[in-house]
Amino acid sequence: MAEKNTKKSSVRYKAKKRVSRSVKPSSHWLRNLSLVVLLGGGAGLVAYMGYLDHNVSTQFEGKRWAIPARVYANPIELYAGQRLSAGEFENLLKRLHYRQDDLLSAEGTYVRDGLHVSVKTRDFNFWDQAQNSVRMSLNFTETSIEKITDLKKSTEMALVRLEPVQIGSFYPTIKEDRVLIKLAEAPDALVKALLASEDREFYTHHGISVRGIIRAIWADVRAGGLVQGGSTITQQLVKNFYLTPERRLWRKIREILMALILEFRYSKDEILEAYLNEIYLGQDGSNGVHGFGLASEFYFGTPLKDLPLEKLVTLVALVRGPSQYDPRHFPERALQRRNLVLDAMVLQKYLTPQQAQAAKAQPLSVITRTRRASNRYPVFLDFIKRQLKQDYKEQDITSEGLRIFTTLDTQIQDTLEVTVTKKLAQLEKLPHANNLEAAVVVTRRDSAEIVAIIGGRDDSGQGFNRALDAVRPIGSLVKPAIYLAALEKPDKYTITTRVSDAEIHVKNESGKDWIPQNYDHREHGRVPLHTALAKSYNLATVRVGMDVGIAKIAKTMKNMGVSRELDLYPSLLLGASSLTPIEVTQMYQTLAGDGFFTPIKGIRAVVSAENKPLQSYPFVVKQVVDPAATYIVNTMMQGVMHEGTGHSAYEAFPKDYGLIGKTGTTNDAKDSWFAGYTGDYLSVVWVGRDDDKPIGLTGSTGALPIWTSLMKQISTQPVLLTPPDNVTLTLIDPRNGLLANKACHGAKEYPYITGSAPSAYSVCGAAVIKEDKKWFDDLFTE
Repeated sequence: MAEKNTKKSSVRYKAKKRVSRSVKPSSHWLRNLSLVVLLGGGAGLVAYMGYLDHNVSTQFEGKRWAIPARVYANPIELYAGQRLSAGEFENLLKRLHYRQDDLLSAEGTYVRDGLHVSVKTRDFNFWDQAQNSVRMSLNFTETSIEKITDLKKSTEMALVRLEPVQIGSFYPTIKEDRVLIKLAEAPDALVKALLASEDREFYTHHGISVRGIIRAIWADVRAGGLVQGGSTITQQLVKNFYLTPERRLWRKIREILMALILEFRYSKDEILEAYLNEIYLGQDGSNGVHGFGLASEFYFGTPLKDLPLEKLVTLVALVRGPSQYDPRHFPERALQRRNLVLDAMVLQKYLTPQQAQAAKAQPLSVITRTRRASNRYPVFLDFIKRQLKQDYKEQDITSEGLRIFTTLDTQIQDTLEVTVTKKLAQLEKLPHANNLEAAVVVTRRDSAEIVAIIGGRDDSGQGFNRALDAVRPIGSLVKPAIYLAALEKPDKYTITTRVSDAEIHVKNESGKDWIPQNYDHREHGRVPLHTALAKSYNLATVRVGMDVGIAKIAKTMKNMGVSRELDLYPSLLLGASSLTPIEVTQMYQTLAGDGFFTPIKGIRAVVSAENKPLQSYPFVVKQVVDPAATYIVNTMMQGVMHEGTGHSAYEAFPKDYGLIGKTGTTNDAKDSWFAGYTGDYLSVVWVGRDDDKPIGLTGSTGALPIWTSLMKQISTQPVLLTPPDNVTLTLIDPRNGLLANKACHGAKEYPYITGSAPSAYSVCGAAVIKEDKKWFDDLFTE
């Protein structure tokens, strides 16, 4: 019996084995394949999670954002007696995005009552010190500041420095901008509005929230609009910070996985702070507006910390769709969305119904869109970037959040732009003067700091920067350098030394005779040096230049700041050498600096994103030419303005203003130049055409009218020349260049380097010799 059972069992077992053998190849293959797929998929998932983890941590812990450099104009310094009207001051405040507020309840507010303006300034970190907010009042006359009073201390203030206007930014390849904020600095109402409308369970979920998605759909249906978002704040951060905007299933899976990793690795506060700085909230031209810090300035012109509840909620309303809820383009839609967020805050008991209702009663109050960091003054910013590249790499300039303080005076810059536009339109009414372009550089005479600059009629920055790059023949602007070189030899040349203004033949570089001519095609006989410059006589200038030596004159120009290689040809003496307007400005800056070279600069200081000073650009001065000879040349150029080619400027200025300048005209009237200075500013003006065709304008009829109009508007200081110790003023009889006394009719004082003045006396009243009479007639009849 047992044996039978055993056999049956054996048969049954064998039967099972046979069945098993019959299915083994198929089932094992499927099982093994499934196991391989499972193991491979698991390994792949682990590897992919590791890859994602590496990407998440590397970017989050490293340099999260490329922060563009911010460039600021020169800060405005206010003081009693300053030439600034109440209207001009109010315009300045508007440019700084100050808003009217009778109570001065926040920083960046003001109230005006006729000639009285009260202001609450903003805290600001300058390159040299941090300045706290101050409440002050300013009393004005019709044209100037009369008194500044500290409202808290009830004391008069000698000097107040307003925060500077931001004039541009230097962006990385991806044009994003942001003002970084710390979570601790974020207004409480902003965070609550964000949590109420975007992620109520932020502090309890682990990166994703299924319940949140379901609840958001239900809340939106009940409210009849978008009240809550389905994605968590963490997911939104992942979308903005790590991923592209494509809408695909795989991207959504990556978003969820990266959100989980982010939550695992970092604290909620770290995630929320990153979100506040990363979220996209609008578009400023070609530049994206990211983060609430920048959005506050972009929409309201005010730092985030100063925004009231209704404006903070308006910013949060933009999270759902910056284009859809743009308060400038769709104010009704933006208002409705803002009010829905306020209702959400009431539901979460962040606000009382009364507080929400009060906020709803407020208008949106966004500021008019202005040209912010998209570079209001591109020609100047081009100059600044070129200077920065001498010390910084391109990546540092565009992505390290540098704060660059410059020398630009926005009021003078705006005046310059309006003046050039107006004057060019007037000049183009003259024959042959069409398609004109212009370039102008304006510096402070005492420091060589650029206060204004334009590089053409279209100052958008898209075209050719003529102020920096237009290399043009300078014409008679070279002549002061020639006479300066001559006067450095006082034993041979003085201000009254007579030179022949007669035909001269000079061998040029090809061995042929070069026969220069005067502009009026006349010869003027023997004329004193000061008349030769005042009248811009070419023949006399060439004669002096050939005597002094072309190499010596080129060296003098180099000493004055010309770095470009100069061709040592005779034509150099009449300005055949070509320079850019900025190079001419550097050359004339040395004359304006009384013989001391000061490099032209546009930067005061560079500060890091953490407000640490990185580099300052101190005042540098070096004597390069004889101050005594320079003083005499400046005196001669005053003659240019009184009696010579620049005399029309005195139709706008008082006769005792002491203007100093020189006109320049090139062959066939292709270039019109003027370089000159007052007591406070130096300006160089070029007018011409890009195709190098004649314009029919001389330096006197083209560039000088622009210079005169501009300087009349900006200058407040006449020129007061102080002679060096080795220069003496001596009475001279202008009829013969000999010593005179007060009894001599028409006697004039001229400067001489000690020991170089004439030693013989004029016989006053004696008949004027024929030669002197000719010179005298030329001097006073032209």
